[in-house]
Amino acid sequence: MDSSVLNPRGEPHQQVVQQAINWLLQLRNNAANPRLRQQCDRWRAEHHEHELAWQRVQSLHAELSGNPRTVPGAQAAFNTLDHSASGMGRRQALKLLSGALLMGSAAWLGKDAVGWQQWTADFATATGERRGFQLPDGTRLELNTASAVDLDYTAQQRLIKLTRGEIIVTYGGIDEGSSFDRPLRVHCRYGVYEGVGARYILRQEADCTRLSVTSGIVAIVSPLPADGTPIRLNAGQSYLIDHRQAKPVPPLNMDVGAWVDGLIVTRNMRLKDFLDEVARYRHGYLKCSADIAELRLSGMFHLEDTDKLLTILPQTLPVQLRYRTRWWVTVERQA
Repeated sequence: MDSSVLNPRGEPHQQVVQQAINWLLQLRNNAANPRLRQQCDRWRAEHHEHELAWQRVQSLHAELSGNPRTVPGAQAAFNTLDHSASGMGRRQALKLLSGALLMGSAAWLGKDAVGWQQWTADFATATGERRGFQLPDGTRLELNTASAVDLDYTAQQRLIKLTRGEIIVTYGGIDEGSSFDRPLRVHCRYGVYEGVGARYILRQEADCTRLSVTSGIVAIVSPLPADGTPIRLNAGQSYLIDHRQAKPVPPLNMDVGAWVDGLIVTRNMRLKDFLDEVARYRHGYLKCSADIAELRLSGMFHLEDTDKLLTILPQTLPVQLRYRTRWWVTVERQA
């Protein structure tokens, strides 16, 4: 591996991050140029660290677009880029934005650990974003909204670390040329999981992890029950795991993997639970009044536009939407 690409901590070199920023800014101002997009794609494919730098810059840019005050200097840089026609002005803006993205600030890091996770994770998504990745061993990894994952592939193991959010893991066998079978495991705050020929979903909640198996077999390697034997789950089974125990739970009243297709598919789901789910894909506040929390709904809802999704509710339930702002929405009983 080219040592000039990585710094001593294994992170992309500052020069590579600046190249990624430069590509992002060029595409930002030349969105209708397919040739430029192809050139950027070729640059990303040249080296793993190019793609890593690109993912981090894109994730942070998405956060900045929603709230540019999170990084001091970013708003001024974007304003200059949008309004300056001179090369000198744009070069100054690029320097300012590069510094803001690369250096950040203690206030920003202390306030927004999520933003920092997106910057430092090997793979990450912003709020409302869903992305899929093919790993070197053929494993398919899907990240749901506001999720972050690190990889630790060595000669002894293949380890995926879920640090935030929700993923779907589709088993990809072993690397070609490996002299022995390295187990593929996923580690998160609560538990370690090993699947063989499996496709499974891990969702990290505040106080537990939900594991749902859609095909194959998945073993809960940690925490182990009293007899020390790993729990083995078959397709269709779900478990909740915390730091003390793993216990089976009935399926949710929604399709747990439909988000990979940009959908929420519900089956007699409580309105409160449905809105909590939708809220994961948008910024701001979204709740319902207590007197309608138990209303039920079933159906297929598209995630690409959550504002449009919410407008469907008054058509199917006796409710109305009340907007304080676009980002502060409450659902109330219909007057």
